[in-house]
Amino acid sequence: MKVYLVENFKEEITPELKYYAFDWDDNIMMMPTKIILKDENGEEVGMSTEDFAEYRVNIGVKPFDYKGKQIVGFAEDPFRYFSTKGDKRFIVDSMLAEPGPAWGDFVEAINGGSIFSIVTARGHSPLVIRRAIENMINTNFKGISKKELVKNLRKFRDIAGEEDMSDSELIETYMDMNKYYPVTFGAGSAQSPEKGKVEALKEFQQYVKYLAKQLQKPGMFKNDISNRFIPQIGFSDDDLRNLEKVKTELGKDPENIIKTISTHGGVKKDY
Repeated sequence: MKVYLVENFKEEITPELKYYAFDWDDNIMMMPTKIILKDENGEEVGMSTEDFAEYRVNIGVKPFDYKGKQIVGFAEDPFRYFSTKGDKRFIVDSMLAEPGPAWGDFVEAINGGSIFSIVTARGHSPLVIRRAIENMINTNFKGISKKELVKNLRKFRDIAGEEDMSDSELIETYMDMNKYYPVTFGAGSAQSPEKGKVEALKEFQQYVKYLAKQLQKPGMFKNDISNRFIPQIGFSDDDLRNLEKVKTELGKDPENIIKTISTHGGVKKDY
């Protein structure tokens, strides 16, 4: 019989685990960062990431109207704020942004000490994405609780019979275990990130399966807790093209453990 574990810890000290994968823009955060396009007069026009998800297949293919401007294509270096050039701006924007439709799940993942990955079309360095999240933890940003995270991390170490750490060491170790996939970092197309997201999720899926096997080793838990479970990963994204590609490609694998969740239009639902 398959046994599925879910997130967080029960008070009777039974570990319950769930793994998460998140798109960033318009999913976790409603970022103010703009993609830069060009109108018929050669002037630059900023487009939100939410609108870009809708219009991206038409850009450079045929002119179209956008907020009273006739868009004819991309401006020079249109993703300038989504690459390493925009690393500093990303950290600032992430603290100014409003929560997206998957924000509650993101808070749940962090506060519960769950393993997660960020799978984004952005091209920032992975370290910058990590630093932005660490800022959120250290400032108790919009529902994230450093105290709750540390409490749950200590519970897990106690269950595993591991030595205690300082709060900062616990958080550092936890952040080391999470994965950060800006799929256009160094290569790839921000206009068509589907392939990069599929590859990132394949890698994260293998990582999660490895972690699950480690947890199943005899003696892993000092109280001889039964932990023969099949891990699951919930992946949320607002872009339906990304979700369709992920579902199609990973669905070919009979051992696929990734569940796709749409946040398109700000509404969270299974996809």
